[in-house]
Amino acid sequence: MTADLDYLESQSIYILREAYNRIDKLALLWSIGKDSNVLLWLCRKAFFGRVPFPVVQLDTAMELQEVYDFRDRIAGEWDLDLRVEQCPPEADMDQTLPPLTRAAARKTEGLKNLLRTGKYQGIMVGIRRDEQATRAKERVFSPRSLEGDWDVKDQPAEFWDHYKTRFDEGTHVRIHPLLHWTELDIWRYSKREGIPIVPLYFAKDGKRYRSLGEKNITFPVDSTAGTIDEIIAELVVTRIPERAGRAMDNEAEDSFERLRSSGYM
Repeated sequence: MTADLDYLESQSIYILREAYNRIDKLALLWSIGKDSNVLLWLCRKAFFGRVPFPVVQLDTAMELQEVYDFRDRIAGEWDLDLRVEQCPPEADMDQTLPPLTRAAARKTEGLKNLLRTGKYQGIMVGIRRDEQATRAKERVFSPRSLEGDWDVKDQPAEFWDHYKTRFDEGTHVRIHPLLHWTELDIWRYSKREGIPIVPLYFAKDGKRYRSLGEKNITFPVDSTAGTIDEIIAELVVTRIPERAGRAMDNEAEDSFERLRSSGYM
């Protein structure tokens, strides 16, 4: 098991260093969830205890209070160059989207604003292929338009850790250093490394969050797992999807795919 985690870690660190060497201007999106916390931890390992690019939270002002408290504490302790991008209101979203999907789309538009103002060529995101079927189609270095449009049928081939890292001017690149990890890997690595965890992931009164999102569209699931060891044991046997608490995923069959094609993380 340790050897497996060592391999995952080394592959992600290779991707991080390759992106830093090849992409002109980078930022890292920080949701303050378990995956992006692991990504930050790996950045600090890759770059000798520091994160050498801005760390951006796309803020809808609808995160749970524990998330904001954790953000402020870790940003200070890890000396992060934290930048908070306020997302546009729901009224500005595509009104043809279902209501909960419109709420989730706010972060997509916040990211587009960030790209316009910050002029970042590359954005690092802590998504994984096992999270959702559409994400399983992603590449590690994923080119998009500056508006975030993603063409799943037109992506560069990636074989044997060889990645396309040079793109035409005007291309925005998403970098996914955790794409090859699983939810179980994230928890096992977090335990091994002692990575700080938002307490909402641990069960309280028979409920815990599997995935953190805005409080108006994300809900806890039934669980008694109050420690990382108990979470790992639960994940080995559970058949409940990781995003079971994400109300948007159950709203319409194509909601997630519509968001992803237009730039959603």
